[in-house]
Amino acid sequence: MKQISAPLAAHLAGRVTTLCACWILEQRDGSTFGFTDHDRAVTVETIVCAPGNGLGASAMTGGPGLATGGGEVAGALSGAAITERDLEAGFWDGAEIRTYLVNWADPSQVLLERRAKLGEVVREGNAFRAELRGLAHLLEAKAGRVFSRTCDADLGDPRCGVGLGSAAYTAEALVQPGSDLETLRLSGLDAFATRWFAGGRLRILDGGLSGFASEIADHRAEEGSAEILLWQTLPAALADGTRVTVSAGCDKRLETCAAKFANTENFRGFPHMPGTDFVLSYPNRNTGENDGGARV
Repeated sequence: MKQISAPLAAHLAGRVTTLCACWILEQRDGSTFGFTDHDRAVTVETIVCAPGNGLGASAMTGGPGLATGGGEVAGALSGAAITERDLEAGFWDGAEIRTYLVNWADPSQVLLERRAKLGEVVREGNAFRAELRGLAHLLEAKAGRVFSRTCDADLGDPRCGVGLGSAAYTAEALVQPGSDLETLRLSGLDAFATRWFAGGRLRILDGGLSGFASEIADHRAEEGSAEILLWQTLPAALADGTRVTVSAGCDKRLETCAAKFANTENFRGFPHMPGTDFVLSYPNRNTGENDGGARV
């Protein structure tokens, strides 16, 4: 149950109110931004909520018990806080949003109405629309082991144990001329064979896209340079000389775990599981298989 402060309750009970909505968004890296539908800036929790983006929200829905609620928030691509490039780069994906009811004449009278996560973000011309997901949606995430022939650990995580900080698995490179939004030509990777970084990750260190990361679809070693094909198209071209880091990829097979990482003791798959053909097979007197006899 929400607790409304006595001053705000008295204000709500009055005939005339001076109320506005404020939103505080926190990206996954900790960067915080404030917005309001009021025509002037309002300070909430020491965060200045700016009116410049014309943010507005739809009605929020809810359900009984722990049912997931939701809604939408929309605004214009203006100002330094929300830009087309950041939306395309995914910087806002999974951000936390807190919705407040505020007395703009006395911002100390404030009520935290809802906490949610930003879901799908859709661009519509010079505007955007973002889905709001109630925190109960986290309870719907499936958890547990995956039983398959391939490893279900992520390369470099505690269950895997491979140290990606090693120079054998992570390298810094420079963007070279001839790169585009999907394929980057890089220098500094001469020591690595073709496909060493396929399935790995590229992170940008410089420029306006600093912090942007994408999975690597393919890696081809060439004389004097390397060609990296990205799964996700870059939101903007990279200048020549931009620094990036690339980390090795893993196809999660036991053979790769042994040959590339010498890490079979931490392999989290089940390579000797019987396949579908074996499970669905049945005795057949014409083949001599599965007849119950001893295996020769």
